[in-house]
Amino acid sequence: MEHQFPFVPYRPERYDADEMVKRGEEFHALADRRRSVRFFSDEPVPYRCVELAVRAANTAPSGAHQQPWKFVVIGDPEVKRRIREAAEEEERRNYEGGRLPQEWREALAPLETTSDKGYLEVVPWLVVCFAEKYGVRPGGRKVKHYYVNESVGIACGLFITALHAMGLSTLTHTPNPMAFLSEICERPANERPYILFPVGYAAPDAEVPDLARKPLDEALIRFDGKLGLS
Repeated sequence: MEHQFPFVPYRPERYDADEMVKRGEEFHALADRRRSVRFFSDEPVPYRCVELAVRAANTAPSGAHQQPWKFVVIGDPEVKRRIREAAEEEERRNYEGGRLPQEWREALAPLETTSDKGYLEVVPWLVVCFAEKYGVRPGGRKVKHYYVNESVGIACGLFITALHAMGLSTLTHTPNPMAFLSEICERPANERPYILFPVGYAAPDAEVPDLARKPLDEALIRFDGKLGLS
């Protein structure tokens, strides 16, 4: 088949059925141990680990292969302090200022989250993922991006999984609103903050809520085209 644009051969690994299932079970066992963490150690983490996690994120599929994400990595204590203070100010308006509706408060209750975000200063790295609302070509020409939320969400999922595979922990922190991150990180107008990730080792005495994940029969439906027919 002839192509207008460059193509290259793709020959992914293939495994027999037993090996496929084994690999799937091993990956599930790894992923099932992942938890969002709010108690971190201040132990240093090599920058290379963050770099590798972003490299993994870069393998994500994206609309028209536009890869509409930027990951900003922060290790400077003063910048981390500014981010913590700004995040806590917004969160106090949510929790103590009444900006969170009652239904949302009830949903968050089992997690026992508060406006205290001290872990943002404890961790060795903060990583802010920004979504590019549109691209900017040399000369300032705007280029439309497609499926931005979906693309960036998939990239962030791979970023989280890569960190977990390396023995690191994180949390998907989304203070609302997040415009302060654009200002502090000095990002351009075409980018908007998407998720703030604290990255580090879980504290030796870290605890997480005793939660159960959705069982498979609630997450998976095998549809044969005859459901509901008599």
